[in-house]
Amino acid sequence: MARINLLPWREEQRQERQKKFMVSALMTAILGVVLVFIVGMFFDQRIAHQEMRNRTIQAEIARLESQIRKIEQLEQTRARLLSRKRIIERLQASRSLTVELLDQLAKTIPVGITLNSITQQGMAVSLAGTSQSNARVSAYLQSLADNDLFVEPDLSIVRAADRPASSVEPYDFEIRVKLRPIAEEEDVAVGAGTGGAQ
Repeated sequence: MARINLLPWREEQRQERQKKFMVSALMTAILGVVLVFIVGMFFDQRIAHQEMRNRTIQAEIARLESQIRKIEQLEQTRARLLSRKRIIERLQASRSLTVELLDQLAKTIPVGITLNSITQQGMAVSLAGTSQSNARVSAYLQSLADNDLFVEPDLSIVRAADRPASSVEPYDFEIRVKLRPIAEEEDVAVGAGTGGAQ
């Protein structure tokens, strides 16, 4: 005898399909959550790694900035020391030049000339004194011109002094002359010595 299925098979198939769909949707949702969690962890690790790199870079920048500040301080100290060194060298050169000036003045003064004052401003020297005659003053100018330390001697004043006629040195004079730096003078001397050796 044939059996007849009176159960609602279409309803069962529909429920079965709905159950499979729900399971599939649930699995998809779970997989999505897992993927989101994994991706979130990945990006969190990347961010943490980048933040660590940023901290390392910032620490290195701070270290370099500290070194730059130290270098700048050293440069400032070096500049101050060089400035002091130049000042000391100028003072030493000026002292040597003053000694040389007095020595050469003593050598160049001819008989019949008396220096009353010597004024120096940098490399310019003003000589004031008295003379027996104009010829003595001319001889003194020539003596200065022939000396290696002096350049451009110039007679600015020569006149009969307001003194008794019996005065030994009746003329007043003033001569302006420039000094040749000692280093330049030494170069000239070395050049002359080399020329003589040839």
